[in-house]
Amino acid sequence: MKYRKLGDSDLTVSEISLGSWLTYGVGVEVDKARACVDRAFELGINFIDTANVYGRGAAESVLGDLLKTRPRDSYVLATKVFFPMSATDKGLSREQILKQMDASLQRLGVDHVDLYQCHRYDPATPLEETMTALSDVVRQGKARYIGFSEWTAQQIKDAFAIPGVEKFVSSQPQYSLLYRRPEAEVIPVSAANGVSQIVWSPLAQGVLSGKYRPGAKPPSDSRATSDSMGQMMQNWLRPEVLEAVQKLKPLAEEAGCSLSQFSLAWVLREPNVASAIVGASRPDQLDENAAASGLVIDPALFEKAEAIAATAR
Repeated sequence: MKYRKLGDSDLTVSEISLGSWLTYGVGVEVDKARACVDRAFELGINFIDTANVYGRGAAESVLGDLLKTRPRDSYVLATKVFFPMSATDKGLSREQILKQMDASLQRLGVDHVDLYQCHRYDPATPLEETMTALSDVVRQGKARYIGFSEWTAQQIKDAFAIPGVEKFVSSQPQYSLLYRRPEAEVIPVSAANGVSQIVWSPLAQGVLSGKYRPGAKPPSDSRATSDSMGQMMQNWLRPEVLEAVQKLKPLAEEAGCSLSQFSLAWVLREPNVASAIVGASRPDQLDENAAASGLVIDPALFEKAEAIAATAR
């Protein structure tokens, strides 16, 4: 496993990180979750990402139980705040940030998280209020650093223009060979301000593994057949997308790796990316994904892959 520095922080994170969206505490049994977390540590994965809204606290609670016997300095822990936890508990107001921070720490069973992230931008709360509250969380020792997810370039600039507050060190955007929107503005603005990317959905919800074939039914145990994920995946299951992905397979074979590893290595080719988040319900999935760290692939193969992926947009 290779490691990268996270923005202008002193955190060093594994190039492959373990996520918990719709998995731990939600769709994956505790025993399987424990096996995955244990395997992640064996593989050198030190960065674990979650959020208060995942399972309305369930993911944090499960991770808290699974991590309680491990030294706190043996992993980098990140969580998020924004989405509704109840009919009234939502957003990035000062009240909510302070309340949800304490609730997350209690569920996780720790006295601080390494990274506290705004899960989205909150247009209903003045940005100064949000940044001041986040700064207080850091200065109280409850979070070491702060980050955001899916903010626009202008929103990022506005946050950095506020004097006297803590600065963001991370951005968590959707980014993959099939979804390159952050390259236009978010990555350049982030790089100029000491912010690294922590990428979610680097495999386009599993489509870039190549397991979904044009004209064929999705595998019975895949996300595409689940009640919670099926509808969300429709954009990735379009025939033109699946056909393009099949054309990527020979490139991965030429590179001597699986299509998943090839796709993760493509994401990690970007210097501003610190880590790619992967989900796992089985340890062997982590084995394959972790092997993408440090892969050296001919840039010409990536260029060919980009041209093929562009036909699916």
